[in-house]
Amino acid sequence: MKLYARELRKEQTDAERALWLRIKNRQLLGFKFRRQVILDGYIADFVYLEKRLIIELDGGHHLEQRKYDNQRTKYLNENNFKVIRFWNNDVLKNMEIVVEEIANNLLEDCVNTPHPNPLPQGERG
Repeated sequence: MKLYARELRKEQTDAERALWLRIKNRQLLGFKFRRQVILDGYIADFVYLEKRLIIELDGGHHLEQRKYDNQRTKYLNENNFKVIRFWNNDVLKNMEIVVEEIANNLLEDCVNTPHPNPLPQGERG
């Protein structure tokens, strides 16, 4: 499985490559994403582990494997991962909207969850 994940990193689709260029190295709000990560026998396209957020990019072949994708998503959701999906075409043609949607999902929990190490009263970040 590790070899397969490594191979997927080497042979990215155009959409995966384009999105990776936008989210790697903490470029998106300082969040560190990893790509082609093995999670309980499944490989996630992109994941931010601290928030348990998985980003999946789907091409035309995913129409044929919808049952597998649904089963996989159900399993990951049951294990406290949130899976968001985008069509490759949307990534390539509407990158700003895709990145905004990812950012909204990342910030969604931040608004409702207090920081684990708040600043002392009166200090600013």
